[in-house]
Amino acid sequence: MKELLRNSIKFTTGIAVITLVLAAIFSIVSTSMLGGVSWGVGMFIVFVIVFIGIFFDMLGIAATAANEVPFHAMASERVNGSKEAISIVRNADRFASFCNDVIGDISGVVSGTASALVVLQLTVGFGYVEDSLFNYVVSVVFTSVVAATTVGGKAFGKTFAMQYSTDIIFQVGKIFYYLDDKLNIKVFKNQQKKKRKEQKRK
Repeated sequence: MKELLRNSIKFTTGIAVITLVLAAIFSIVSTSMLGGVSWGVGMFIVFVIVFIGIFFDMLGIAATAANEVPFHAMASERVNGSKEAISIVRNADRFASFCNDVIGDISGVVSGTASALVVLQLTVGFGYVEDSLFNYVVSVVFTSVVAATTVGGKAFGKTFAMQYSTDIIFQVGKIFYYLDDKLNIKVFKNQQKKKRKEQKRK
């Protein structure tokens, strides 16, 4: 029980720190990009941020829906990415938490802030003051469109992720394999080695 609580606190703290760093990076990058572009390009950037959130939300759902059995058959044939796919499924709660909660929520917050900047650019570009009726109407319409795109996109992504969870996670597994094999970046630590070390200590 204590070990479970300790691991939970450790994971929660790690996620909070990662969220803080990524949120700052997303905000700085999006604000700097929106600062020197037209409102049309700004709208495009906002929707790119929205689609990033939708994409990662889909990955998180696919991880929780996927079954690791097909990947064991692939692993027996030494298919690249199959072992990494198994690790994703076994760590589905953490993987989904990162994709849905961290990236997904950050994208939602940043897209909201970016939308406000785009609306301001649009109203100023057309020569209207900040508190005008035009500003209010544009703000309501654009925010509604962004919200509808986000919700509709996530609904579609959820259905797609449930239907093709194995294929999606296998592709992510291939990416993780490439990161490990070519760049020596391990996304998931080897749990079996960890257990062996713990058993030796006992």
